[in-house]
Amino acid sequence: MRKVLGLAGLLAGLIIIACFWEYFQNGTVNFLSHQNARSLLPLIGLFGILSLGQAFVVITGGIDLSAGSVVALIATLAAYLLDKGEGRSPWVVMPLVLGLSALIGLWHGVLITKARIQPFVVTLCGLFFYRGFARVIAQDATQGFGSATTYPAWNWLANGFVPAEDSILPVPFIIFIVFATITAAFFHFMPYGRHIFALGANEESARFSGIRTQQLKIFAYTMCSFICGIGALLFGFNINSIGPATFGNFYELYAVAGVVLGGCSLRGGSGNILGVVIGAALIRVLINLVTILDIPSELEYVVIGGAILIGVFVDEFLSSRRKTRVSAA
Repeated sequence: MRKVLGLAGLLAGLIIIACFWEYFQNGTVNFLSHQNARSLLPLIGLFGILSLGQAFVVITGGIDLSAGSVVALIATLAAYLLDKGEGRSPWVVMPLVLGLSALIGLWHGVLITKARIQPFVVTLCGLFFYRGFARVIAQDATQGFGSATTYPAWNWLANGFVPAEDSILPVPFIIFIVFATITAAFFHFMPYGRHIFALGANEESARFSGIRTQQLKIFAYTMCSFICGIGALLFGFNINSIGPATFGNFYELYAVAGVVLGGCSLRGGSGNILGVVIGAALIRVLINLVTILDIPSELEYVVIGGAILIGVFVDEFLSSRRKTRVSAA
């Protein structure tokens, strides 16, 4: 929890410093404006959902580099089926594409556990495969879900606000918080969640303890891709302009950045879902401040890379410090 408190303090301090900086430069504080909150919070929710999915595999000591391509494939396929499906119901299409996303994660898990291929290689190949499939399905044509009135219920999930349309609390952010609560309850209060932590900390010891490590890995990758599928539908309805060649590009890096910055070690075995929530928020706040403070937009990826580097450095420092204390004891 010390990591989480440190992250919360960093987020608060960053907001305060940015507000003072903006005030002394322009005489106004646009970061705290109603309009900026309406544009920032949905993005925190959408990218935060992807970070929750990534947390499943990172805690096991793995990684999923195909998340952005899975988002592109699922969103493209859903839009294509609804547009070309001659009246096919979204209540048929949505479960179909979500089932496909779960099958993708299941396939990753089987390759990693049964064929013993490294997660980096499996998901890197997936990054290229699913992007290519999306482009073939759509013939590189931009896909969409029509106007806001075509599928009003689904559009509201991706673009709505509560309790009223002029409020600042977006539905995607609420979905993110609900998912985070369920994920936290699973990881921190259920036996299978604790087993995933044990698997990431030491797979051999976990196996000798009677934990079904292969089944847990398959489950983790299945959940990661399934959650990415949910995120894909929300992103698709939110943006409603799905270019299969570019849609979802680098989304996996945003997801990894939120997880790593949130305190989940890339070695596996440690992490905190509340930290992932704050880490995902911190990433979007940093990118938002790049725009608010008139910093060149080309530096956005520098910010992401720096955030990941800082997260890994802090993790290495704390791990080294912990080992020193244990040795001294």
